[in-house]
Amino acid sequence: MKVKPLDDRVLVKPMEPKEQTRGGIILPDTAKEKSQEGLVVAVGTDEDLQAKIKAGDKVLFAKYAGTEIKIDGEEHMILGRSDVLAIVEE
Repeated sequence: MKVKPLDDRVLVKPMEPKEQTRGGIILPDTAKEKSQEGLVVAVGTDEDLQAKIKAGDKVLFAKYAGTEIKIDGEEHMILGRSDVLAIVEE
């Protein structure tokens, strides 16, 4: 299935939550927090947004933002422009 977001929306595939702390402690599933990082899959039709964010960018998004959907059995989120907080550059 192919999903193309409209207007100022962004389709993001959330990254897996971290398995381990910086100190090396392995976290059980009950202690893992929902990831706030993701990989942009598609950008809506808003030209200003397309100039700032493109597919393949790694972004940070608000904790309780967006709408969760499944595409081909994988979790994705549709976020509004204001839900995307930053682009992560490595």
